[in-house]
Amino acid sequence: MCGIFGYVGPRDPVPIIMGGLRSLEYRGYDSAGIAIVKDQKLYIRRCSGKLKNLEDLLVKEPITGEFGLGHTRWATHGRPTEENAHPHRDCTGRIVVAHNGIIENYLQLKRRLVEEGHKFTTDTDTEVIAHLIEKYFKGNLEDAVVKALSELRGVFAFTCLSAADPQKIVAVREGAPLVVGSVEGEGFVASDVPAMLPYTRSILFLDEHDVAIVARDGIRLMDAHGKERQADFQRITWDPVQAEKGGYKHFMLKEIYEQPTAVGDTLLGRISQDRNQVHLEDVAFTPEQWKSFKHIRILACGTSWHSALAGKYMIESIVRLPVEVDYASEYRYRNPVILPDTLFIFITQSGETADTIAAQRMIRDLGSKMLTITNVVGSMTTRVADAVLYTRAGPEIGVASTKAFTTQLTCLYLLALYLGQLNGKVSEADARQGLLELKELPHKMEKLLANVDQIEGIAKALFRQSDFLFLARGIHFPIALEGALKLKELSYIHAEGYPAGEMKHGPNALIDENLPVVFLAAYDTDSEEAHQRYEKVLNNIKEVKSRDGIIVTVGNEGDTDAIESSDHFIGIPSTNELLLPILEVIPLQLLAYQIAVRRGCDIDQPRNLAKSVTVE
Repeated sequence: MCGIFGYVGPRDPVPIIMGGLRSLEYRGYDSAGIAIVKDQKLYIRRCSGKLKNLEDLLVKEPITGEFGLGHTRWATHGRPTEENAHPHRDCTGRIVVAHNGIIENYLQLKRRLVEEGHKFTTDTDTEVIAHLIEKYFKGNLEDAVVKALSELRGVFAFTCLSAADPQKIVAVREGAPLVVGSVEGEGFVASDVPAMLPYTRSILFLDEHDVAIVARDGIRLMDAHGKERQADFQRITWDPVQAEKGGYKHFMLKEIYEQPTAVGDTLLGRISQDRNQVHLEDVAFTPEQWKSFKHIRILACGTSWHSALAGKYMIESIVRLPVEVDYASEYRYRNPVILPDTLFIFITQSGETADTIAAQRMIRDLGSKMLTITNVVGSMTTRVADAVLYTRAGPEIGVASTKAFTTQLTCLYLLALYLGQLNGKVSEADARQGLLELKELPHKMEKLLANVDQIEGIAKALFRQSDFLFLARGIHFPIALEGALKLKELSYIHAEGYPAGEMKHGPNALIDENLPVVFLAAYDTDSEEAHQRYEKVLNNIKEVKSRDGIIVTVGNEGDTDAIESSDHFIGIPSTNELLLPILEVIPLQLLAYQIAVRRGCDIDQPRNLAKSVTVE
């Protein structure tokens, strides 16, 4: 989950590398370092803490050079200290490595290398890579890397350079993501796309076991055995401006406000209001393949798992196919029963989530069909799956996911409508109404975002609380889970999402005058079933109120019953029951954000977390 950025070219590499690291700091902020080569000499600056500390160090101890690489660390092996910060050197001090991931056999390798006379100075697994490359280095860096690779075990990516083999960076992918790019006379390598956008949108996503040689005269690609292979570059359509704050105080706030546009982009070209149809021609399944699926299983992690839970309600309600949802991180450790004609759907914002990719590979080996829902073109999930449904959310930099979640929900609703039409489960009138409500969704999201003063007031009243409970029923329950997760991630307040119908089975014991309880009470006023569910939620609200709990309710605009029963009320526009989650999660995102701001928390870089979970 660390950030890596490297540059080879005619310009001073230090400002370019530091700019790249600033774009990647969401991937790790325990420590940082930079290595620069000048006149075949290696210069390194490292420090613990956030990137700002490295920037200050470079002001005191400036360096310039010809090429180099940098790293922001999220610690796995070794404490986040200066000596454990990357890049790491070999014994000669002329080879350095910046690494993301885990070397599983590093202790065995380290013992052997120590016996051979190598001197280790850190507690990290990364240093083993530098010494292995040193062992095999005979003047050609890529040859030494290929030989070292044959001995390394784990899930990782790394970049390395040598002062003795100038003007090149060698990059390796063995599970963790890494991308490279080039323009005339310059080469770049990074662990994620946003860092590359100011320089090039022609990106090569390294595949498993790839070794890339990044140099001024272009990029060469080899496999782990040193055999040359063809490089397949992808064109990224994201604008570099999208990866900047654009005047907002935090990336997360910017991304919350980008949600109407992101959902509109998700829908673009996929709905036909005049013909009442959903179009998924960009997904590589034929109508016959779609119709052959009799069961659906969705696998995801974190926020994507919450969208999967909501997707289960959508698909089962509209398509009438059975849907099961699993944590990708747990699924592959079971001995699952897979029914014939099962479609597996994998959801991952980055397309690189380690547990999700591992589960995908297991399913691929078992022969089942796979669809992936992701945001990143060319990411690993897209290369393992049989078909891809892109969310088109644009770059999401904030560690706490927002627009990725709402665009995933939008994709799942589109998919449910599409399958419902294909299987004859959706009438023309229902299709027309569903598509109309989809089309109106971005406008309703904008309306919701235009009135945040009330949420700021709630945050001011509650930011000192130490515990929150989020309760809901039906498709709103996954949103309660997501609201609790956002609050935990950002403010470090203990929060728990729970089905409202389970209150008597435990959560009631927590309720007192100090506990805020957030209820999701919005409902589709045209649905009798939804109204019955709403009445049960109202009863739950009265139960909590009778025990002196603090009631925060997200409900329909103008709902007098909910308003009178609540200490704090947030109204949202009306839409159908299956689309309400996309609206009601927005005030929960803003509430978590405002509470975290008042508590002085680091919004975009919550402690102990990183954006892309690329290691187990």
